[in-house]
Amino acid sequence: MYEPTTNSQQPLSEAQAAAEAARLIAEGYSTTGPTATSYKDIAPLPTTGDAVPFTQPGRPAMSQRATDASALMLAGSVLALSLSGGTSFVLYTLGQADPVPLAIGASGSVALVLAVGSLLRSAGRARADARTENHNHFHGSVRQETTNVSSTTKGLIARTRNDAR
Repeated sequence: MYEPTTNSQQPLSEAQAAAEAARLIAEGYSTTGPTATSYKDIAPLPTTGDAVPFTQPGRPAMSQRATDASALMLAGSVLALSLSGGTSFVLYTLGQADPVPLAIGASGSVALVLAVGSLLRSAGRARADARTENHNHFHGSVRQETTNVSSTTKGLIARTRNDAR
């Protein structure tokens, strides 16, 4: 076991540093000293051939975002299945299961998810179709005037101030 021969809080003198270095070197080359617990090979890895890489068959690798979304969907589906299955089982065993309210309750959440998905898809299309730049090309003598109106509403009782520039 390594035990330092000097106090580590005080700096070593030249003679002490030389003696400590000689002791460490002798300990490193001795066969009775402690053995190394790890080794890092710095040699380059061998190549397996000179073939050009190409797309492998099968499912492509997924990004981290896609993997996270997939895991979230799986967890949500397991939770929904266990919750709805348990509720249906309890209602069935109690003899209180009426198929019409169960069908309405089950289709309500699906309809809500479809409506929200449609709304998000429409919002995405509208955002993609929105133009942010206006390019005008004129030939000849043209006079162009641009007016920007900004509106600010503040206060408990709304007071609107319009600034025309």
